[in-house]
Amino acid sequence: MMNRNGIRTYALYFAWIVSLIATLGSLYFSEVKGFIPCNLCWFQRICMYPQSVILGIAAYHNDLRVKRYILPLSVIGAAISLFHYLEQKLPFLSEVAKVCTSGVPCTTTYMNWFGFITIPFLALIAFGLIIFFMVITKTDDENA
Repeated sequence: MMNRNGIRTYALYFAWIVSLIATLGSLYFSEVKGFIPCNLCWFQRICMYPQSVILGIAAYHNDLRVKRYILPLSVIGAAISLFHYLEQKLPFLSEVAKVCTSGVPCTTTYMNWFGFITIPFLALIAFGLIIFFMVITKTDDENA
């Protein structure tokens, strides 16, 4: 079993793997399954896709300073994902905040596993994991 120090040592790599899986999953849903993304989905993608590249480069170079770039993207993406998820689950929100006025409605639920797992929920989990891994990443100035 990996101890806390081991998780901190590899947190940058775990964050990159999460971002890569989220990006590939998003592309699978749209390009293979044919799910058309709504406006909020596009904003979530704007926050997630660059992280796959940035975290990959940072993991290759073991650059732990990447936190300052990844955390804002992940926090913004998580906020959008949470709002999108709540809009799907609480129908009155779509009446209050009309985000998707053209194209696919933001309330469209392509999948609903176990009654609560939707695509925005998966994105929220991915952003949350990336935030967690970035927060616990061991920095250069900490003792090993």
